[in-house]
Amino acid sequence: MNTIDLGNSALHVSRIGLGTMTFGQQNSEAEAHAQLDYALARGINFFDTAEMYPVPTRSETAGRTERYVGTWLKRQPRDRIVLATKATGPGRALDWIRGGDLTFTRDNLQRALEGSLQRLQTDYVDLYQLHWPDRNVPLFGQYHYQPSQERETVPLRQTMEALADLIKAGKIRHWGLSNETPWGLMSCLRIAEEHALPRPVSVQNAYNLLNRTWENGMSEIGFRERVSLLAYSPLAFGVLSGKYLQDPKAPGRVNLFGGFNQRYNKPNTPKAVAAYAELAQEHGLSLTQLALGFVYRHWCVGSTIIGATTLSQLQENIAAWQVSLSPAVQAGIEDIHLAFPNPAP
Repeated sequence: MNTIDLGNSALHVSRIGLGTMTFGQQNSEAEAHAQLDYALARGINFFDTAEMYPVPTRSETAGRTERYVGTWLKRQPRDRIVLATKATGPGRALDWIRGGDLTFTRDNLQRALEGSLQRLQTDYVDLYQLHWPDRNVPLFGQYHYQPSQERETVPLRQTMEALADLIKAGKIRHWGLSNETPWGLMSCLRIAEEHALPRPVSVQNAYNLLNRTWENGMSEIGFRERVSLLAYSPLAFGVLSGKYLQDPKAPGRVNLFGGFNQRYNKPNTPKAVAAYAELAQEHGLSLTQLALGFVYRHWCVGSTIIGATTLSQLQENIAAWQVSLSPAVQAGIEDIHLAFPNPAP
């Protein structure tokens, strides 16, 4: 498995990372450990989790994913693993996480990190991410910025100073953003330069055949400023496996947990998926291979975070790394993208 330097850091991460948000909801601890073992054996050294996982987050399960990762991590040589986790952001009614005060103040970030370190059974994380912005932004299927939703927010500089102190204390090595916008990323880079603070080295945003919004602004910033895209949801919560084409009620996260329909239950999504499925069939590929092959090899992607509920799915997803999309396939993808641009932002 190839590796890259994450942003301008010294973190060498595999081009595929394993996401863990099913651990503790759809996967048992033994199943979680089997996935982690399999990924590590295939050269994956980058593992991503979050304090609020599993998803959907509930009071009964919040933090369980980190605990499952932690019981596995304590058996591994720590310096072989690049471990990422995230601090939950404000704006949602999640009273079971740190009492519901989720703003990115110094005290809140300190408490969030200490909780994660305890569950993960480690004394540091390699990449600490802000799960979504403290400020008002459209998230998770919303695509219009709404000024009427503005709220009091923690200034970015204060949050970045708190992260800098956590880096100085040795509790995190680098920090990154998630579900971020061009304004947010450029603001962080400006503040870092003006006040000699650590820069974000990565942004973890959704990126797949149905959602290429990263390319509209963020890709240029990432390239020029050396900030890596960590592409999550490359199969669009299983929509790009094609299983919902024949059976819209097929078992899977979109149907199990209705909240995901906000992003994927949009008018042009089935049409785009059907077009990509036809393109894949014409070239002897599965839709999964087409979708993952596109993200894995796209120039703007640093590392792709995959997730699976079964070991066989994980095996298929990692095997897709060997797929090389021909120029004809790439041209077909662009034709479909022009016909159905970003149907599930």
